[in-house]
Amino acid sequence: MILRDVTLRDGLQLTGKLLPVQRKVEIVHALLAAGIPELEIGSLARADLVPPMANTLELVSALTEEELDRCWIWVATPRHVEKALAAGARRFQYCFSVSDSHNRANIGRDTEDSLAAMPAAVELARAAGGSIQLCLATSFTCPFDGPVDPDRVLEIACDPRADGSADVVVADTLGQAVPAQVSALVSRIRGESPDRRIVYHGHDTWGLGVANGLAAVEAGANVVDGALGGLGGCPFAPGASGNTASEDLLFATRPSWLSPHVFADIVRLGEDVVAELDEPNRSRARQGARSEADAFEWVVRA
Repeated sequence: MILRDVTLRDGLQLTGKLLPVQRKVEIVHALLAAGIPELEIGSLARADLVPPMANTLELVSALTEEELDRCWIWVATPRHVEKALAAGARRFQYCFSVSDSHNRANIGRDTEDSLAAMPAAVELARAAGGSIQLCLATSFTCPFDGPVDPDRVLEIACDPRADGSADVVVADTLGQAVPAQVSALVSRIRGESPDRRIVYHGHDTWGLGVANGLAAVEAGANVVDGALGGLGGCPFAPGASGNTASEDLLFATRPSWLSPHVFADIVRLGEDVVAELDEPNRSRARQGARSEADAFEWVVRA
């Protein structure tokens, strides 16, 4: 499994606090230095609607080409891709909702309109030597319409207008899915849609974030999203809580690059970030890491 840390995009969306560009650069450097393979570092959402994203293009401009090769930017229109390309970005997450109601609330247009614009976004990214993902928000439930039909998710994933996307992101935007649902949908996307990486994006609203992430990997997902301290949520999705904590996903999966020492550094970074934002730390692994079980090598002692 590859962890993509989304602290600097989805993690910050609901905090209401704009971190300075230099602090965001420091967080990028710390996460990459720790060994986390990929990051999502910002969005082109309107700054008046999502203020913590206001300096995303400044952050992109402050990073090296090598760093940006591991960083994704959330976009929703071809114009977003153009603006991010001009700043130096080369990896884009083109996102819209399977549910029309959520897409209108989040992006201001119907799902069909977002899908119709995707070929232009794909062409812009590919012409610049970049990569673009098809990101399907509300793949399981919609805050306005309720359950989402898995057939509709597959229909979009297989739509030729999404051809050229390197990955498909399956998002449990509200964190209401259970492992059996995640496994079933990821399995269908793996078997019935074009061959590409599958990214699972989950929230921990009902306490099943890690279980759903593991179910996604077992069903064929290549990448799972998480955020430090369980930060995050969608400003246009009533009832959603934070992302699955990166610390929890890492402790559960123990990738080869993760040592107790590196894990401790990530726990401390998460503690620092949530404290700066005046947010609670929702990571259960962080709670365990700060326990008094001194004989356990994963406990963080300072």
